[in-house]
Amino acid sequence: MFGLSGEKLVILVIIAAFVLGPERLPQYAKQLANLIKSLRRMAEGAKDQLANELGDDYKDLDWKKLDPRQYDPRRIIREALVEDLSPAVSAGATLNQVKVSPQPVLADGEQAPFDNEAT
Repeated sequence: MFGLSGEKLVILVIIAAFVLGPERLPQYAKQLANLIKSLRRMAEGAKDQLANELGDDYKDLDWKKLDPRQYDPRRIIREALVEDLSPAVSAGATLNQVKVSPQPVLADGEQAPFDNEAT
């Protein structure tokens, strides 16, 4: 939490006790507790409002899937390169089962069509 370990928190509490003194420390502790309670209420209210606005789809939402820490560019590129380019071909189809449109065959001496705008 904010880069503070347990030891640092204890030191901060001891310093606060010396600075504030025993007279004001309970008052500030109560204010801190009220602040934390109000923050929790606001967070719950925001969560309830979000659930109301999103409707039933909110319950089915997988938050772990949307976690940006799950982003792995290497995996995305690997899946894109392995991805099947022809969606009509099923995953279990063999090469003989796939219908491929034949390429036009040029007759002897016939030149291939040339598109001067393509170069």
